[in-house]
Amino acid sequence: MVSIVIPVYNEEEAIAGDIEAITDTMSKTDYEWELLVVNDGSTDGTREIVERYPQAKLINHPYNLGGGAARNTGIRRARGEIVVIADGDGTYPLQDIPRLIEALEDCDMVVGARTKEAGTMKLLRTPAKWFIRKLAEFITSSKIPDLNSGMRAMRKDIFMKFIDMLPQGHSWVSTITLSFLSRGYLVGYLPIDYYPRKGKSTFKPVKDSMNYLMLVYRTVIWFNPLRIFLPLAMLLLLGGIGKATADMLRYSLHIATSTVVILIAALQIFTIGLLADLISKRTGL
Repeated sequence: MVSIVIPVYNEEEAIAGDIEAITDTMSKTDYEWELLVVNDGSTDGTREIVERYPQAKLINHPYNLGGGAARNTGIRRARGEIVVIADGDGTYPLQDIPRLIEALEDCDMVVGARTKEAGTMKLLRTPAKWFIRKLAEFITSSKIPDLNSGMRAMRKDIFMKFIDMLPQGHSWVSTITLSFLSRGYLVGYLPIDYYPRKGKSTFKPVKDSMNYLMLVYRTVIWFNPLRIFLPLAMLLLLGGIGKATADMLRYSLHIATSTVVILIAALQIFTIGLLADLISKRTGL
């Protein structure tokens, strides 16, 4: 069975079209499916619009908890072994849901990789997303065409291993991508279109970009801490060795106190990294 989860917050301009697109698309397939719309405390007419569609199961949050929390609620309630998520703001090609499900046969998660940026504040979002994506690629040693796409399909049993560590806000999509990659699960990418948003975005470029950046670090420290601690320790070690060589040439084979501090710091960071890696492996999901 396939469960389609759509989180919404004040999406009265788009949600009706999205429900109709999903219904029309899935009714033409042989899949057994359900549609869950999680209303995350909307204050406009979103709830009333969803209630007009009997094919959509409406789940209500009493107040706004965040897109990540809404996705978690929907996936917990989902009956399918395959879960598809997409935003309910008219930006994603919901007619491509069957393609995502088919591609899932060869992996554990399929991400709809957007071929263009159509969000608000494009000049700010594009470079920030590029930097964070490149950092995530370096840390996970994986090619990531789209780190934070809101449309993807995944296996519920694997997802549930990570649900308790996922954030409640926009960073949810980035964190689940990194979680799958860091634990060695197969993640595929399927190119999709991306449309201009209907309604007002809740994305805050500076604040949310900083949250994305911190979550990249936090997630990798949780799953693969040596990817951060080892390069830092090696950088300090090489710097310390270089400074020690310069000290001995300059001070007749004596080493400055600051050089010793640098070398000790390198050793401490390396040791902390080893301990963190041990903890990560011992508590591995």
